[in-house]
Amino acid sequence: MSGKQQEHPLYNRDRPLVNNLLTSEVTDYNLAELARLRIRYQGFPGAIDLQKDLDKVLKQWNLTESELFAKTRSIHNIARIYQSRGKKEEQDWN
Repeated sequence: MSGKQQEHPLYNRDRPLVNNLLTSEVTDYNLAELARLRIRYQGFPGAIDLQKDLDKVLKQWNLTESELFAKTRSIHNIARIYQSRGKKEEQDWN
């Protein structure tokens, strides 16, 4: 397989979210969004600019990835960060 960069199908939807995180305060919701996006792009062979910006947000918020995931596990255990928009419970992790 070549080292060619792939385009993620959700990149155009995720780019504005990442831009928002770059200028946002640390909140439970923003932590959950950062973790969700880190998981989505982890190991993805493309969207390098987006992945670098996710790293930048972690650094701005003085967190390691392990700390982020620990915090978001705790948040998800206590509260429902993502409210369902319909009858069906839906999570957007992939």
